[in-house]
Amino acid sequence: MACFSHSSFSVIHFLLLLLLPTITLAEIRSTELRSDSRSTIPFDEFGFTHSGRLNLTVTEISFSKPQPDLSRLGFYLCTLDSWAQLAEQLQDGDIQCPLQSQHIKPVFKFDQNPSIPKNFDVSVKVSDANLFTLLFSNCVPDLEVSMNVHYVMYNFNPKTGLLDYLSAGKTSLPIIYFLFFLVYLALGAFWAYTLYRNRLTVYKIHFFMLSVVVLKALNLLCEAEDKSYINRTGSAHGWDVLFYVFSFLKGITLFTLIVLIGTGWSFLKPYLQDKEKKVLMIVIPLQVVSNVAQVAIDETGPFGHDSNTWKKVFLLVDILCCCAVLFPIIWSIKNLREAAKMDGKAAVNLMKLTLFRQYYIIVISYIYFTRVVVHGLEIITSYKFQWTGPVAAELATLAFYVFTGYNFRPKVHNPYFAIDDEEEEAAAEALKLEDEFEL
Repeated sequence: MACFSHSSFSVIHFLLLLLLPTITLAEIRSTELRSDSRSTIPFDEFGFTHSGRLNLTVTEISFSKPQPDLSRLGFYLCTLDSWAQLAEQLQDGDIQCPLQSQHIKPVFKFDQNPSIPKNFDVSVKVSDANLFTLLFSNCVPDLEVSMNVHYVMYNFNPKTGLLDYLSAGKTSLPIIYFLFFLVYLALGAFWAYTLYRNRLTVYKIHFFMLSVVVLKALNLLCEAEDKSYINRTGSAHGWDVLFYVFSFLKGITLFTLIVLIGTGWSFLKPYLQDKEKKVLMIVIPLQVVSNVAQVAIDETGPFGHDSNTWKKVFLLVDILCCCAVLFPIIWSIKNLREAAKMDGKAAVNLMKLTLFRQYYIIVISYIYFTRVVVHGLEIITSYKFQWTGPVAAELATLAFYVFTGYNFRPKVHNPYFAIDDEEEEAAAEALKLEDEFEL
């Protein structure tokens, strides 16, 4: 009787497909399994070079049956391509258990120990450069397994003579994030100088923009140190806590800034309406939930307990935040259109309307690129170049910050008010033609 049913294959196949967009830092991890009857249990993924190694320690092993078939229990490494061949073998009935396939790289089969093992420690050299997933296979029907699993995956770097605990393709992330930190540091200094030079025309929101840039810089610095420590030691040594703190503050301030600019606060009016305040009251708690989900995903690994649930929560909350911040911009565009027809200042309102429309398009483009395009890039890119996804996201974020700062910078001659009569008449005519076109 085959212990690997079609339904279980479908679930596992779906889980393995989730490997592609997952950003794994491959920290030294420990996992506890208690009365787990899953036929296949994925643990982690790692991009190995030709000098990779896996150290696996399993303790306190126990089974729900007294004498299980140990040849059907074991750990192995598998690539995504190998998994496709393995799945075909299982569907065709050529094998009854993944441990019987020649397409896997065995790590440890429980029948290697003549007696039922309670603990074992194994080290496996990985000379095939590829993205591997560590899995446990239980092909004994209705067998529950309990054990503590501790694993370490790393590559030997011949250039430095040190061990790299970051997956191949991720080892350059520390220097990349540090370079972006320097860029934002320079950007913050330039913005502070701009505020000082134009201090007579500075609004409160300009100082808020400065705080957003500073928090982004600190977030990048902590992320650079976080990845650096993981790469060298396999552990973040507390830098992950600072990273999460500044990531939370950066996320809240960025979304709040988009809402404030979208409502025209400090530029067009010194206050927020009730519906605009409600948007902020929605966005801030959603950002809290988003950061909690991100911490849970990072700390438990891509296949940790409830990790799939947290991924869905993170995706849903992120979408809700992105949608929520668009409403104030839409409201401002609508209000400016109505004001342009009533207050006799068509040119002023047309300029504001054009600016807010541009900002609306840029916000949508930024959200789409960082949430969809970058995600797609991570899927199609080889594991050796997984640094390209974060770089693309950071470049898009930098471009968004620069666009926002340039278009809403303090000016001595504010274009909102430096309008003559001819421009006013031309703007009124433009608004009239626009209304006719929409009709």
